[in-house]
Amino acid sequence: MTGPSWHERLLGGFKKTSDRLIGNLAGIGLGRLGTEQLDEIEEALIASDLGPATAARIRGRLEEAQVERNLEELGIRLIVAEEIAKVLDPVSKKLEIAAFPRPQVILVIGVNGSGKTTTIAKLANLLLEQDYGVMLAAGDTFRAAAIGQLRTWAERIGVPIVTGPEGGDAAGVVFEAVKQATEKGIDVLIVDTAGRLQNKRELMDELAKIRRVLGRINPASPHDVVLVLDATTGQNALNQIEVFKEVAGVTGLVMTKLDGTARGGVLVAAAQKYGLPIHAIGVGEKVDDLRPFDANEVARIIAGVEEFTSPRSA
Repeated sequence: MTGPSWHERLLGGFKKTSDRLIGNLAGIGLGRLGTEQLDEIEEALIASDLGPATAARIRGRLEEAQVERNLEELGIRLIVAEEIAKVLDPVSKKLEIAAFPRPQVILVIGVNGSGKTTTIAKLANLLLEQDYGVMLAAGDTFRAAAIGQLRTWAERIGVPIVTGPEGGDAAGVVFEAVKQATEKGIDVLIVDTAGRLQNKRELMDELAKIRRVLGRINPASPHDVVLVLDATTGQNALNQIEVFKEVAGVTGLVMTKLDGTARGGVLVAAAQKYGLPIHAIGVGEKVDDLRPFDANEVARIIAGVEEFTSPRSA
């Protein structure tokens, strides 16, 4: 018996976010929208974590549309979906594996508790499905638990891993991993890094050292610096992007734990504010619960269009 499709998992994953948005919009008078109703809709969109810029953009579209026709609930939802899709579409970018010479080095960063280590395993699994050879490097030597957890995942999905002792030199682990990956002809090396953001200077120094070591091996490395964000933190995720951009030179994002929150709208706010590529989203705990996303599909789900236009499943 097959499990739910990715679309069904997305519907479930964004349900709390969609319910929150629709709940915030409920009770606002439809038909001819005056300034008061438009103000209420804009506030409802901001309250759903879509961010003030996107909320203002949607308000503007609604204002234009209602000049032409009276808007019913579906009409509002469709406009919300269209505008969300316009924000998400430019940043919906699959992680491309194109480095030559190999390996392509992906530094994965994020605060402790964001689901970083699990996301690395899911990302590795996604690349394995595309027939790439993958190796992991346990560069978060600060926490023994992180090393053990990553080793367990490596064994589970069947990929090699390079580790070092707790408290050891992270740059040394990364150097050894690149050496081994090169010798074995590995396509992608995914590197875990420490997430102790409370000591920004120490983290910055460690990441700078890793970058220097990688740069000596290959000036183009690291090829990607991917920030893992926990959607349940809502607007705090935006603060993390700000800090990690400064500390680590983030090149792309992965958003996790969208199934556990009503704050999935922050995905849209992040896209609007920073324009960084969003490589994948996670909506579950299983190893295959991380996938590239379709901007239109996600936008329609967040806006509740799917639920409104199709019969509810039992």
